[in-house]
Amino acid sequence: MKKILTIVILPLIIIGLGYAIVRSLTAPINFEKERNFRQLLAIERLKDIRTLQTTYKTEFGKYTSSFDTLENFYKNGTIMIVRQIGSFDDSVAVAQGRVFRDSMELPVKDTLLKYPGFNIDSLRWVPLVGEEFELRAVVKKVSGVDVPLFEACTPYDVLLKGMNRQLIVNLNEERRISNRYAGVKVGSIDQPNNNAGNWE
Repeated sequence: MKKILTIVILPLIIIGLGYAIVRSLTAPINFEKERNFRQLLAIERLKDIRTLQTTYKTEFGKYTSSFDTLENFYKNGTIMIVRQIGSFDDSVAVAQGRVFRDSMELPVKDTLLKYPGFNIDSLRWVPLVGEEFELRAVVKKVSGVDVPLFEACTPYDVLLKGMNRQLIVNLNEERRISNRYAGVKVGSIDQPNNNAGNWE
């Protein structure tokens, strides 16, 4: 019996403990890699949301809190493009009337977000988890002036769904202690921040 314990069971216990130690050491490293990967995907989408929101505001004077409205604006909306022919620094060309500005309307989808792989129907979804980004828009009085503001965000609880729960809790607590949003976010409805992302 002692022989079986020494030859079979003890080595199995040692192997099991070794595996548990290695796993506990590599878990935070693997968590960080996956977190960075998911965060980069979400940031790219938040940048696209920001691009559409700022263009929408240029056209309508305010932001929208509806992804349906943003998607419709992209698919069916138009924007006014002003192009300049010649240079106003060239006084001879100005005197001869060869310098002028011309404006034309172009479809939004033919102008914005023209990169391979962009799909407007994916805009609202947090990558890999199938939940929507949170989208809010308000008009707030700042120094007596009405200022349109928007924010789009997703908390780590959504972004990192399915990953190590304890490490997500630790990350959220770390952000709470440093008074930062526990997730990725662009813009702010609390105060103007020039539509900056919290990763910038």
